[in-house]
Amino acid sequence: MDVPSTACLPSLKTLGLHSLMFEDDESLQGLLDICPVLEDLSVQLRGKCSMGEISVIVPTLQRLSHSVSWCCYIDGYVIDTPSLKYFKLEDWYNSTHGVQIKDMPELREAYVDVVFFVLKSVIGSITSVKHLTICSEIPERGWEDEVYGGGGFIFNQLEHLKLCVCKDHSSDLLGQLLKDSPNLRVLDVFHTGDTDMVCWKQPSQVPQCLLSSLQIFNWSGYFGRPEERDIAVYILKNACFLKKVTIFADIVQYSVPHLKMIKELAFSSRASTTCELVFVECPYEMFH
Repeated sequence: MDVPSTACLPSLKTLGLHSLMFEDDESLQGLLDICPVLEDLSVQLRGKCSMGEISVIVPTLQRLSHSVSWCCYIDGYVIDTPSLKYFKLEDWYNSTHGVQIKDMPELREAYVDVVFFVLKSVIGSITSVKHLTICSEIPERGWEDEVYGGGGFIFNQLEHLKLCVCKDHSSDLLGQLLKDSPNLRVLDVFHTGDTDMVCWKQPSQVPQCLLSSLQIFNWSGYFGRPEERDIAVYILKNACFLKKVTIFADIVQYSVPHLKMIKELAFSSRASTTCELVFVECPYEMFH
């Protein structure tokens, strides 16, 4: 898309773009530069495309959906949107590409479905969120130092976490995110794929959110496997203010009897004496 140098779209607030609409970084940023009040932007790099590094630099932007497909060859991207309140990032391009995401101090909700090395680049920029959804594969070992550099990020305002555990070792993220989210109130764990979970890394100390704030725990796609049971039992045992746990269970995929599932959790110890445990039987297909 060629943008005339004298063009201006002074009242445009919503814009949707896909990779066929611009040829390079300059044409994309040139278009964004003539939208001085842009608030809602969708950039879809889908299909077989080949691009250099692109930039999304929009001071007024409040909502951004940025998607990179697995077959779109791209050198990288820079996102600088300091007023952003909602951020959706999907990046499945597994070859190394540069990702630079500036701090988003106004961000309140984020959806992140990415390959691992992109997660490393985004996690430190989204710590102001109240609602966070994460789906990312994790290496078997050593990922903490790669992502956190031996430290950690604190999600002081995070109240609602949705964590997908359908990718390789993704359940290992749970312990770290619980430690990083001292005010978490709602935890949703969901499994939508065929990948088997691995044993999660239980925190060495009980996370603050379990001791003081977590009230709701939901698990969609619960198959009753030992590693899943270990996580559920740990939360029941340590979440002092838990009000309700809802397990959407599959009793067919792994041939775990419904009654056995219920007994394993219902008879486990609970830190909260008022916690309600609800089982909902669902077919496996519902989790896809």
